[in-house]
Amino acid sequence: MTLYEAISARRQVRSFRPGPVDETVLDQLRACLRDTERLTGRQGQFEVVPAKAAGGSHGAPWCVFSFCEEDPAAYANAGYVLQKADLLLQSLGLGCGWFMDLKPAQPDPRFCIGLAFGHTDEPLRTEEAQFKRRPLSDICREENDVARAVRLAPSSLNSQPWTVEFEDRKVVLREKGRGPARLILRGKLNKIDLGIAARHAALALEHQGKRVVEALPKAENGKLEITIRYE
Repeated sequence: MTLYEAISARRQVRSFRPGPVDETVLDQLRACLRDTERLTGRQGQFEVVPAKAAGGSHGAPWCVFSFCEEDPAAYANAGYVLQKADLLLQSLGLGCGWFMDLKPAQPDPRFCIGLAFGHTDEPLRTEEAQFKRRPLSDICREENDVARAVRLAPSSLNSQPWTVEFEDRKVVLREKGRGPARLILRGKLNKIDLGIAARHAALALEHQGKRVVEALPKAENGKLEITIRYE
């Protein structure tokens, strides 16, 4: 399964079963975190750690932690990188979940968010109808594969806090809080979610044979947008 195919098959896994994760998978994950594209001008720190070094791992044997400065674009970059890791793990047959209570056992002020992963009995999705998402028209005026991929992106409280617009060789994702969730998530989590959605857009563009030149974040008046330029 390719990462693009994993977009329409992934699910948020909440229960894991015991068993070690093969070291070759851990090596693939570390290489992904080291080498994958960042949002323009951002880096961040990403670590693969055993559950004993984490709190709130929900029974998963392993976690991926992200660390960054307190900055909207840095939070989005964490989502952009970690969502590629999420899709990679699920494409390799493992379960993966985002949890707000997942954190390092030793507090770190630079901690952003993490993923828990391991073996699971929860199956992948087999069709888009199994996703609970807003209608595509709520996030975009156009119907195409890029917009559909963004629609399937996971988000905190399933709030889908974004819109998508298409310009000449550009895809622009803008933060848009919705309903009561906009008040709860308007800080860090909405920014992470926008980065996750941007990763789905980039993978959909690459699936079409496009080359992503940059994914540029810009914060203005408390709102964030990400412009993906491609050729």
